Amino acid sequence: MIIGVPKEIKIGETRVSMTPSLCRRCVSLGAKVLVEKSAGLSAGFVDQEYRAAGAVLVGSARKVWAEAELILKVKEPLPAEYGFLRAGQTIFTYLHLAAGPELAKVLLKKRILGIAYETVEATDGSYPLLKPMSQVAGRLSIQIGAYRLQSQLGGSGVLLGGIPGTMPGHVVVIGAGNSGAHAVQMAVGMGARVTVLDLDMRKLEALDAEYRGRVVTLMSNPANIEHEVADADLLVGAVLIPAAKAPTVVSRRVVKMMRPGSVIVDIAIDQGGCIETIRPTSHEKPTYLEHGVVHYAVPNMPALVGRTSTIGLTQATEPFVALLVHKGIERALTEHPGLAKGVNTRDGKITCEAVARALGYQGSTN
Repeated sequence: MIIGVPKEIKIGETRVSMTPSLCRRCVSLGAKVLVEKSAGLSAGFVDQEYRAAGAVLVGSARKVWAEAELILKVKEPLPAEYGFLRAGQTIFTYLHLAAGPELAKVLLKKRILGIAYETVEATDGSYPLLKPMSQVAGRLSIQIGAYRLQSQLGGSGVLLGGIPGTMPGHVVVIGAGNSGAHAVQMAVGMGARVTVLDLDMRKLEALDAEYRGRVVTLMSNPANIEHEVADADLLVGAVLIPAAKAPTVVSRRVVKMMRPGSVIVDIAIDQGGCIETIRPTSHEKPTYLEHGVVHYAVPNMPALVGRTSTIGLTQATEPFVALLVHKGIERALTEHPGLAKGVNTRDGKITCEAVARALGYQGSTN
């Protein structure tokens, strides 16, 4: 098998889909690994490390795409890469097709086998390749939000932890999954007042037990959301339905109720976002102001900490990549139902029900 590792081209992206360690594992299993020169540099991995691990360094992305049968990426292919795609090729990456109808059309037209990190399942029904980046994004959401609250950046000038004699900042987290739970952990650590809302009482009970009443836990319903968001200094949207478009849980009307200079960080932006006023931003221009509220919605937020994110991601993907190399793509998908759940496109058809529904494809086909 020939594996291709192109350099990521999304604005501000610093991650890479393969570390030298993972490269060494793949080569030991008999794969030929093509790595575009400087692909790992932003994550702190130099070309010499890949060469020492047995990779072949390639001077252009075009050559990597042209020769590899399995392309490993971090982010979805962008329009500049569409011309490199060819029939029969397999791509293993975050696809987020529910929020990317144009990419879906290209993958169908080119008959690409698209395996999405975000829908690969473990035996317990969890999403092991989504987990590490959700954790990173959750923790970063508080770090970023605290920074954006600074007066010089247009924020309300609130210090999340406050000082003696002042009220700490109020952080509201909607969604108590992986990203939401890690946002709560960071916010509590900074000394903020924290409220978390979710539909799953078990998750709320777990957080209540963990923080011994330090965190306010509420059922997620329109009345509770309106009341808490209106009082929030920092709102974190962390609602996720794997593969599907994120539901809108905070309306424009409620955003208008927030104090001027308050901050919204929408982690769900990869899947379209869960705040009505949200739209994707970039690392070059990460925020915009709407209704007096600072909005942050960078889809590749974990790229802010490229080395940590790369190591966390590749540790999670390694067993699946090794399986694809060791058994071959078809056999691996046949023998590992959880990996097969990652298949979103195949033979010109949408094969993931949630994606098909989000994009309006009937019967999970084109």
